[in-house]
Amino acid sequence: MSTIPLTVVGAERLKAELHRLKHVERPNVIQAISEARAQGDLSENAEYDAAKERQSFIEGRIIELEAKLSNAQVIDPKLLDAEGRCVFASTVDIEELSSGEKFTYQIVGEDEADIKESKVSISSPIARALIGKYAGDVVEVITPGGVKEYEILDVRYV
Repeated sequence: MSTIPLTVVGAERLKAELHRLKHVERPNVIQAISEARAQGDLSENAEYDAAKERQSFIEGRIIELEAKLSNAQVIDPKLLDAEGRCVFASTVDIEELSSGEKFTYQIVGEDEADIKESKVSISSPIARALIGKYAGDVVEVITPGGVKEYEILDVRYV
C-alpha cells in the first residue's frame, strides 16, 4: 500500500475515530451480542443479527483506519516552505474569472475532504489544476458545467 497524505488535523481525526471504535463502540457491541445471546434461540434473534452486523462493520473500519494511519504521511502545513507554490496542505485563495466569485480551499487527503469546510481532495479536478502553481497564475478546471478559469490570488501554509 502506498503512502497516504494527511494533514495533522486529518490524522488526529482518524486517530480519534479509531480510539472511539476500539474503546467505546467495540465494548458496546460485545455487550449487545452477549445480551442478545442470553435471550436464547439465535436463529430468530434480530438483536443478535444486528449486533453481529454492527460488530463486523466496526472491526472492518478499525482495520481500515489502522492501515491508513500506518501508511500515513502526516504533513503540517505550518512547516511547509514551498516558496509560494500550491502544494498538499496549502490553503489557496482563487477567483473565478468569468463571475468574479472568490473561493478559499485547503488541499487535503481524500479522507479529509469536505467541501462544506472548504477542504478539497488532492485528487479533485480543482486541486490537480492548482498543484505546482503560484499566486497570479491562471488555471483551467474541467467541471461538469464546462471549463472554468480561476486566478490564484494567494497561497498560504496555515
